[in-house]
Amino acid sequence: MYATTPTLATRFSRGARVLRGDQPLCEDQMRAAAPSIFAQGKHVSRSERYTYIPTIEVLRGLRKEGFEPFMVAQGSSRIEGKAEFTKHLIRMRHAGQVQTKPEANEIILINSHDGASSYQMLAGMFRFVCCNGLVVGDVVEDIRIPHKGNIQGEVIEGAFRVLDEFEEVEEHSDAMKSLQLGQREELAFAQAALALRFGERLSETTGEQLQAPVTAEQLTQPRRAEDTGRSLWTTFQRVQENVMRGGQTGRNAQGKRIQTRPVGSIDRGVSLNRGLWMLAEEMRKLKA
Repeated sequence: MYATTPTLATRFSRGARVLRGDQPLCEDQMRAAAPSIFAQGKHVSRSERYTYIPTIEVLRGLRKEGFEPFMVAQGSSRIEGKAEFTKHLIRMRHAGQVQTKPEANEIILINSHDGASSYQMLAGMFRFVCCNGLVVGDVVEDIRIPHKGNIQGEVIEGAFRVLDEFEEVEEHSDAMKSLQLGQREELAFAQAALALRFGERLSETTGEQLQAPVTAEQLTQPRRAEDTGRSLWTTFQRVQENVMRGGQTGRNAQGKRIQTRPVGSIDRGVSLNRGLWMLAEEMRKLKA
């Protein structure tokens, strides 16, 4: 059940700004939260071979095809004058997908105008009951588009390619919902999640491995009635939310009582979410 946490091709700083809405975001809302989406040009470090198309132009093209943004985020930069070109993330839904389930399919678009990122597209899922954005593991292949050629056309084509794969994603999530776990299996999943979240921590004084500040049993505790039960899906959701949002009482390396912190950085949040999805997939395969 232990797995290596997948990583994004791009990194976001801890100071990233995030905005999510219940309705599609307008351009003024997006500009306030993630101004680099509207960058007027490429960073001076880019060569003539770098094709510059502002992300907002790509997004406008996607909107004409029925894709609407529901969340934006932007990383910060310590380099003077680079903030307006830095990495940004947009989570979109397509108007043609009727939402009859407690989850919404989302396409995640990542880009920058400083050379730190190509256009990157990932499959995601938004769970309404807890307002949590999941990231699909390896069910759908990531799409990466370099800054050259017909960027807008390739991004729109890539978005539809991801959209076409959501039927398989839903098949996998439905299979997770139908599988029941025993107590030992539930704890095995949570123990693997602890390893993803806290990794191998060593004592600075003795070099011995430290225990995680919370237990696997704590990660399986529900925060709402909708998450009770022992299906693989509900176990996955309980563990995912407890890992991501923190707030659980535990003890640090010195034995002092603490509360676990929420995962604040976007890159860490996305990679953890993907890792947890992949753990759930492995459990599904074992139970099939």
